[in-house]
Amino acid sequence: MSPDLGTGPQNVFAAAIEWLDGVLLGSVATAIAVIAVASIGFLLLSGRIDLKRAGQVVLGCFILFGASTIAAGLMAEFNGSAPVAVPPPSLPPPPTVPVVAKAAPASSAYDPYAGAAMPTH
Repeated sequence: MSPDLGTGPQNVFAAAIEWLDGVLLGSVATAIAVIAVASIGFLLLSGRIDLKRAGQVVLGCFILFGASTIAAGLMAEFNGSAPVAVPPPSLPPPPTVPVVAKAAPASSAYDPYAGAAMPTH
C-alpha cells in the first residue's frame, strides 16, 4: 500500500501557503520584528537614522502582522457585506480579597511590659 499523499496539487499548495503563513506570522517573525523595532529605536536615539526610515519599518511590521485583518476588511468591502467583528476575549473577573473581620481590641488593662523598667512598690 502506498502512503496517502493527498488528493492532488491543491493540498500541496495549501500546505505550502500554511507553512509560509506560519513563517511570516509565527514566533520567529515576531522576534525579528521586535528586534527590528528595538534597533530602530536605538538608531533614532543615537541620531543615525532618519524618522522616515523608522516609520517605514514600524509601518511594515503593522502591515505584516495585520495583513489578515486588512484582507478580510477589503474582501468584505468588495463583496458588499459588512466585516464580521470578532469581539475581544473577555477578561477574567478580578480576584476577590476575602474580608477578614477585625477582632475586638484587647483590654487596655493588660500590658506585658508593665513594670519591666521600673519596679512597682
